[in-house]
Amino acid sequence: MGIYQSINSALIHGGISMDERTGAVNIPIYQTSTFKQDGLGMMRGYEYSRTGNPTREALEALIAELEGGKAGFAFASGLAAITAVLSLLHQGDRVLISSNVYGGTFRLLNQVFDHFGISFTVSDTGDPARFEQDITADVKAVMIESPANPLMTITDIRQISEISHRHGLLVIVDNTFMTPYLQRPLPLGADVVVHSATKYLGGHSDVVAGLAVVNSDELAKQLAFIQNASGGVLGPFDSFLLIRGIKTLSVRLDRHTENAEKAAEFLKNHAAVKRIYYPGLKTHPGYETHRSQARNGGAMISFELHRQFDIRVFFESLKLITLAESLGGVESLVCHPATMTHAAIPKEIRDKVGITDGLIRLSVGIEDIDDILSDLSQAIEKSEVH
Repeated sequence: MGIYQSINSALIHGGISMDERTGAVNIPIYQTSTFKQDGLGMMRGYEYSRTGNPTREALEALIAELEGGKAGFAFASGLAAITAVLSLLHQGDRVLISSNVYGGTFRLLNQVFDHFGISFTVSDTGDPARFEQDITADVKAVMIESPANPLMTITDIRQISEISHRHGLLVIVDNTFMTPYLQRPLPLGADVVVHSATKYLGGHSDVVAGLAVVNSDELAKQLAFIQNASGGVLGPFDSFLLIRGIKTLSVRLDRHTENAEKAAEFLKNHAAVKRIYYPGLKTHPGYETHRSQARNGGAMISFELHRQFDIRVFFESLKLITLAESLGGVESLVCHPATMTHAAIPKEIRDKVGITDGLIRLSVGIEDIDDILSDLSQAIEKSEVH
């Protein structure tokens, strides 16, 4: 990993971290749409910012190095990144997806790619034997989230990758919840990693972006063509913001995780909490597998309150924690997956996989932990129906 041994240093110095022409310690924002050519076919490395831009290129080099891949690609959103990766498939191909995934991923496959003859099957990737039974002749790829959104289901990335490669499948892992600081799917066997960089990589709820990293020169060539041809690229200013956010990823995630571990223990031991999903708890069914492939449990928690607690009142009573879409910012955010992040998934499927109407998803921020716990406590207390 360059001249350094630790990812902590790579976050700051990885990729193209300095402007060689001027010595600027931050890559400049090349806010330009096009580039002067000195003659026909005589370019200075760039021709048009959709095809390539120095600020975006620095970001793409950085995420490729952090994930241990061959090449990185930056897109206008996480879903734009997923769209580009799924565009590697062809008409008649089928994708297996984890049993609980981000609702936008489900919607994309269910209502967009189905128009192009690309289908999908929901599979229990947490059970390798059952997963392998779902592999039919038309299955060409598997898309994994681990931990999965929002139930924190864990998939053994090594094992699923081994099974998938025996059957010639492309292995795609959405690493948004973990980031390369906590988990690196490519060394575990995945072929492609995608991120909603809007979340922890940006880290400040001020940029919408997506990233993809591939593990081979051939996939890099294919995805570069799709990125340029489809055009959903990330702009220079947002690329700059993302590079800046990544520089503090380790210190932010250390605090996020420290807070999340304490919040998970608080919720686990609270009489009002019926069920909690957090892979950092030893009681989590995927704890051992997750511990074998990730640094820690991360900072995402989902939980349910007992029936006598009104979740609408709970949400309305929060003062510090914000009810909002998204996750991974420095502020604590809470959402209701059934009507927000996963509303695109039909209720019968949500109920089948466990995304109940009472499920609450908490993105634990970096505020003082006592303030976070105090806010949770008072909102739970006010939500009890007497």
